[in-house]
Amino acid sequence: MTSAAASATIGPFAPFRRRAFVLLWGAALIANTGTWIRDVANGWTMTELASSSLMVALVQSAVTLPVFLLSLPAGALGDIFDRRRMLLAIQVLLIAVSLSLAAATYFGVMTAPLLLALTFAGGVGFALQGPTWQAVVAELVPRAELNAAVALNSTGINVARAIGPALGGLVLATSGALLAYLIDAASYLAVIAALLLWRRTPGVAHGAPERFAPAIAAGVRYVLLSADVKRVLLRSAVFFLFASAYWALLPLVARQQLGGDASLYGALLGAVGAGAVTGALLLPTLRRGRSGGTVVLAGTLLTAAAMAALALSSSGVVAFIALFIAGAAWIAVLTTLNVTMQTALPDWVRARGLAIYLTVFFGAMTLGSAIWGQVATVLDVPASLLVAAVGAALIGVVAAAAVLPQGDADLTPSMHWPAPIVIGTETRGPVLIEIAYEIAPTSRAAFLSALNALGRARRRDGALDWGVYEDEGRPGHFTEIFFAATWRDHLRQHERITHADAALQAAVDAFHIGPEPKRVRHLVGAQGN
Repeated sequence: MTSAAASATIGPFAPFRRRAFVLLWGAALIANTGTWIRDVANGWTMTELASSSLMVALVQSAVTLPVFLLSLPAGALGDIFDRRRMLLAIQVLLIAVSLSLAAATYFGVMTAPLLLALTFAGGVGFALQGPTWQAVVAELVPRAELNAAVALNSTGINVARAIGPALGGLVLATSGALLAYLIDAASYLAVIAALLLWRRTPGVAHGAPERFAPAIAAGVRYVLLSADVKRVLLRSAVFFLFASAYWALLPLVARQQLGGDASLYGALLGAVGAGAVTGALLLPTLRRGRSGGTVVLAGTLLTAAAMAALALSSSGVVAFIALFIAGAAWIAVLTTLNVTMQTALPDWVRARGLAIYLTVFFGAMTLGSAIWGQVATVLDVPASLLVAAVGAALIGVVAAAAVLPQGDADLTPSMHWPAPIVIGTETRGPVLIEIAYEIAPTSRAAFLSALNALGRARRRDGALDWGVYEDEGRPGHFTEIFFAATWRDHLRQHERITHADAALQAAVDAFHIGPEPKRVRHLVGAQGN
């Protein structure tokens, strides 16, 4: 049974049987609710400090820009270091940011630049946390429950989105921004408690951990050489670039277009959250018999329709309905893309791959927020929403040509390569690997096609300067070569090869017809060379 088929037989709430998942899910719900309360306070406070549409939209950009800049380094750290300890340190940073916001508000020294700076600092904490937190989900449940776990994770985020803005609006209306910031600071204590109670099983250590800069390079290399991952990133960029419009402009919709106050703003955000929770509950039914790409396209078109309705609305009721639909479409697209990305990544590069996904996600949100804020400044808020709606529909249909993977590839380590010889030090290098094949000359084209597919997998897992050469004097004799920077790096290749890669290798090996098994040689750079 494939992983996709196995996931289909798992109930949507199966991960709640796992104590660690419940602990961290509940803590994340509390912390995300606090974060939304803080974000509502930030957005509304900026409308009081500055009347410019661009400055209000820049609050959203200040949250998302750090994710765009720091996600990849954060992902490398999440794959190198203990994820639990890293998350604990980040909670301390987030508490410090919220207390600083509270202090600036209490002493009456808050300004628009200071608000943007502290919002940016909170975004730094979120950027450092995001890839590691998402990678941790795969540690809490078996692979067959991963789809359900990611969906529940997204549901928790959107339950917080439904509760947080409404609470934020209520707190702002009754007690002001100071209490909102203090509630946010307290919410991170729940995460600290859950992490301390989680007894994480550390992975098996294989030699020294990767170094920081090479680890980043390895993550980028994997993404660039994975067609499945690149298709997920393309579809993500298209959707979030246009969907960012209603997130960035919603404070102005509430205040200027609908003439409301902080309570209305919180209610509109709550409508998005309520729609998202409803969509998350319906998603397993909606996904049945449909591909991920179909769900993403449908969600994109629904988002476009909701933004058009919001642009033309002068009624809070119509805006609430439009945003409810937008929230349902948002969670359908977000969950589908997140699950697809998770299942397209092996564990060794999971945090880095998810970091690049988050970089694209928040990069598109950051760029989109700035674009739609500027369009609203030049034209007006409804016109900006209409332009975004038309763009989402048109470009979303075109991007649907990038078919999303189905998530049925087995990316667990196969460990089928023979144990390599042991040399004196793992830091010696470079290492040249030679593999000799003898095939039927008539199979040349098919063999090279299969070998090129295997070569992409080898380069994706760390091989350098991969190539294949043939002996002109002996038809059918080929030599595949690739390099690793050090012997330690080559040992990592042994650990990274997956069952899906093993199938590619088996397809290549099937062409070998020599009287002896294919010959494999390892040549190490001579010391002193």
